[in-house]
Amino acid sequence: MQRKSVDVNGITLSYLEAGQGPAILLCHGFPETSRSWHKQIPALAAAGYRAIAPDLRGYGESSCPTSSDEYTAFHVVGDLIALMDALSVKRAVVVGNDWGATIGWQMALMRPDRVCGVVAFGVPMMGRAPKPPTQLFPRTNHALFYTLYFQEPGLAERELDRDVSTTLRRIYHAASGDAGPRRPGDGTPNPFGMVSLERGLLHDLPEPAGLPAWLAKADFDAYAAAFARSGFRGGLSYYRNLDRNWQLQASLEGMRVGVPALFAIGARDVGLSMPGMDRIIDAMPTLVPRLRPPVTIDDAGHWLQQERPDTVNGLILSFVASLPD
Repeated sequence: MQRKSVDVNGITLSYLEAGQGPAILLCHGFPETSRSWHKQIPALAAAGYRAIAPDLRGYGESSCPTSSDEYTAFHVVGDLIALMDALSVKRAVVVGNDWGATIGWQMALMRPDRVCGVVAFGVPMMGRAPKPPTQLFPRTNHALFYTLYFQEPGLAERELDRDVSTTLRRIYHAASGDAGPRRPGDGTPNPFGMVSLERGLLHDLPEPAGLPAWLAKADFDAYAAAFARSGFRGGLSYYRNLDRNWQLQASLEGMRVGVPALFAIGARDVGLSMPGMDRIIDAMPTLVPRLRPPVTIDDAGHWLQQERPDTVNGLILSFVASLPD
């Protein structure tokens, strides 16, 4: 597994790569980096595939454009297409977790000629909303849905950048299967729910006694160093383009993902606590006609590729092996 970089679209993209054969593009989420796939890359390479895991723009060792306007889905998908071009990859299976899953779905819609399959963890394919997304998220006089809290430039950065290690420890724990079962009213912490305007995001997330068993200290230290260097602004800028993406993607309304796809989610994923998520998952076959039966992974949370690497590796490998040549 080697760390490399390439200049595309006016920025530098850093990526991890290993193996030869059909390409599998691994896209991380927030707040992660390409390192979150380090338990998949060797397994995929050993099975005869070329695994490529970029630090998406705004993360890790890749460039972090200053303007939030430079983080639309079109920018990020364009980066991945340019990366494939630079590496002489004609088509790839796109695998993503969290925001990486969203990018995978969007890439399959925008460039089906370059995508031969999608594996999405944690975030299902969703149809275009009837109005800009930020108009749909809940808010009260005292709290905002986390995506709204992330909208104002500088607000979330001031909290999250203050102590990067504390931020990551609390978010990684609270969104993992270790935090609790996430049954209604059970008190399981949720970093991706309502945020108090007075206390912020982190105050109500418990400080874990230590790192979870699935997260080695060396990996955590690498994430902490990456976000200490880049800050959280790049990752937050993806959320700040929710409405802009909605506007720019009007022409995609009604389009369906035509390539084969697999969706998996942890039984303790924070997304399952969001109202209506079960209906969104049930409606996916309409938007993704070639969707395989969705998979729920017991006791796992939001960081599936890290929490359940063997299960995730098996799902990816069985999916890509089933694709037509």
